[in-house]
Amino acid sequence: MGYKTYTCPIARMCGGCEWLAVPYAIQLRRKQEWIASVFANVIKQDCSQLDEIAGMQGEPTHFRHKAATPFAPGTQENVRYGFYAYGTHHIIPCQACLAENPQARKIFNKLARVAEEWHIPAYNEDQGTGVLRHAIVRIGWKTNECLLVIVTSHCDFRHKKEFFYALRKTCPEVTSAVQNINDRKTNAMLGRQSYVVWGTGTMHDKLLGCLFEIGPQSFYQTNPAQTEALYQRAIEATGLRERSRLLDAYCGTGTIGICAASMLKRHKQTIQVVGIDQTPDAIACARRNARINALQTSCRFVRTDATAYIKAACRGNTSSHFDAVILDPPRAGSTPDFLESVSLLAPQRVIYVSCNVKTQLRDLDILRARGYRVTRILPVDMFPHTKHVECIAALSHVRAEG
Repeated sequence: MGYKTYTCPIARMCGGCEWLAVPYAIQLRRKQEWIASVFANVIKQDCSQLDEIAGMQGEPTHFRHKAATPFAPGTQENVRYGFYAYGTHHIIPCQACLAENPQARKIFNKLARVAEEWHIPAYNEDQGTGVLRHAIVRIGWKTNECLLVIVTSHCDFRHKKEFFYALRKTCPEVTSAVQNINDRKTNAMLGRQSYVVWGTGTMHDKLLGCLFEIGPQSFYQTNPAQTEALYQRAIEATGLRERSRLLDAYCGTGTIGICAASMLKRHKQTIQVVGIDQTPDAIACARRNARINALQTSCRFVRTDATAYIKAACRGNTSSHFDAVILDPPRAGSTPDFLESVSLLAPQRVIYVSCNVKTQLRDLDILRARGYRVTRILPVDMFPHTKHVECIAALSHVRAEG
């Protein structure tokens, strides 16, 4: 790998690509060393295997297929957009971003110009006035679909119909658009209500040969190329085979469980996947994704609390045997209660996927104290030019090993 570096005129102000001037090979080496340092005691005590970090193939640019922008009032009814300066809500204008799919900023630019033409004011967060708050673009990695979410402070506003009509004509590359209403004084980007402006209100993308529906609020990794690397490693670490049963906790829209069932199906093996999530929209979407991929008999998705489900399974209220559990919790990590319930369920393998190795290490210590050994640590670089590392920890039950 060469020692090419990249430059960006707003890198220092934006802060999003803090390692942009560091050659990618050195970035990967730093991340590998960081993981080795964080898990040093675990590796020593459990004789764990630390795999080489999976870096991006080819140029580590334009890998983000989800982009967002805030809007703010400019002079003479101009609409400003771009990125917030690091640690502030001051907008830095940005016409192009090395990390994003190039189409995203072009759409934001068109949206701002159409808003100016129809006198749609940007939202002033200090005064709570104006209409346009944010926009989010999701672009299919393996498809030509594009979902645009326009966040407004009110459902109805002057020239709304004309604005959306002009926007559709100006942005033919957008296959579906959604208006999201956020009328609260909050730093949260999205509100609770959404309405389809045109299209289906969703988009689709492919991972590991599976097709997935993605909505305005769906969790979907922003770097799909590396998501394939992440899922491939995690699924292989489960050791699944014919008639295995997999519990996919924090399943979201079902991507990893469906990919696991599909991978085994291609090898003429059938497994059973149970996905758990508390979000109604996520579970409904996961069920649609199972149908889209003809895996509805292999994949079952349940809207409930994962800890409660596992405790019920341990009491025999549901089929209690699982060969593997995959969990991919939020950045804050899992909870002691959930991890305790997993240890009572006693699957042969637990695969813990995390975007925060510090909370991951904390949670692994709980599982290790309850009869599990970390066998492999598999880092994946999901966010080039940043310090962030996605990490898979594969654990085996000591009793099962014996």
